[in-house]
Amino acid sequence: MTHEQLLEATAKAIFRARAQRGRGVMAVYVDDMCDSAMGRYRRMKMSHMIADSEQELHAMADQIGVARRWFQGDHYDICKSKREKAFALGAQPVTMRELVSIRRRIATSGR
Repeated sequence: MTHEQLLEATAKAIFRARAQRGRGVMAVYVDDMCDSAMGRYRRMKMSHMIADSEQELHAMADQIGVARRWFQGDHYDICKSKREKAFALGAQPVTMRELVSIRRRIATSGR
């Protein structure tokens, strides 16, 4: 199994586990980019936030106080304090690599 296939299998396993727990397959994901040098923007530490649907992504952004003007076409860049709010509201923490795999799955499913 290639690394890409492993990441894809991990993303699918996350969806199956959520569905089995009765939480449905819709989900919001926030990566750990804030823990790397790549996540630094001036004095802030940033992460990417994506979701299975644009509707759910915008709903989470509204709930954590991120303005719609910061929407980047398929994700939001959020600061560390907004990241913690998203987790408190049920967003799933993922690594940057997992986020890439999830984004690919969403893109191929025709969101």
